[in-house]
Amino acid sequence: MKKTKMYGVLAVVLLLVLSLVGCSANDKVGAGDTIKIGGKNFTEQDILVYLMAGVVEAKTDLKVEPKPWLGGTMVASKALDAGDIDIYAEYTGTALTVQLEQEVITDPDEAYAKVSKMYKETKDITWLKPFGFNNTYTLTMRKAEAEKLGVKTFSDLVKHAPDLVMASEPEFLERDDGYKGIQKLYGIQFKDVKAMDAGLMYSAVKDGKADVCPAYATDGRIVAFDLQVLKDDKQFFPPYYAAPIVRNDTLTKHPELADALNSLSGKLDDSVMQQLNAKVDLDKKAAKDVANEWLKAQGLI
Repeated sequence: MKKTKMYGVLAVVLLLVLSLVGCSANDKVGAGDTIKIGGKNFTEQDILVYLMAGVVEAKTDLKVEPKPWLGGTMVASKALDAGDIDIYAEYTGTALTVQLEQEVITDPDEAYAKVSKMYKETKDITWLKPFGFNNTYTLTMRKAEAEKLGVKTFSDLVKHAPDLVMASEPEFLERDDGYKGIQKLYGIQFKDVKAMDAGLMYSAVKDGKADVCPAYATDGRIVAFDLQVLKDDKQFFPPYYAAPIVRNDTLTKHPELADALNSLSGKLDDSVMQQLNAKVDLDKKAAKDVANEWLKAQGLI
């Protein structure tokens, strides 16, 4: 009789233990979910994919599937809207003028506040804190040629453009906040415009196959190729501060993503981003390795 009671007690205890284990497991439902982090089709975005992936994997229980080199802005944006990815890094100027079709705002904080509010209201997407760098567009020339022609500003370039060739990535040529907008404001007209991959246009200018190309302010090739950055004297280009943008349904399910990704905020200024880009573009290192090395050096992973 005593043995029967003892077996009964043990059975109850075992059931309690199993139920507690079950509760513990249920508490972590979704902990092993996979977050898809996308990126556009240029070096900086490739690096940002792995920077974001690194901190998410280090600071949460989530798994990450990196999806770099998706394509241009519209491809990445549609992938986020459709739920094919959960996160990618967007730029305030691009969001403002291309995605939302708003007028240019030159104040960085005002531009961020505007896109953050409109994305939340119209796209159900949250802008997290900016990384810290402003990858605005500019125009560049070979330094020697710019000095020879006396070109320091976009307005100076207008006078010489009919004798010059511009190389550009295709997306810049079609954007209202790109070549179309510059033509409208400055009245610039080049002898010829050659569309090519963003990675080739800098080399085209360096090698004399073109004279001018648009450039990202954080691109390491500006210094390495001895290019002259021209001043946007009419302030055409808006600020392009980059930040992670996340689907709200993903953020609701995994609020820990915000703290993880915000750990990058303020740590990537223009100079740092330019150095990271140069390691990939010039030193030919893998973006993932460059990102992980930097994260370790900063104590973020």
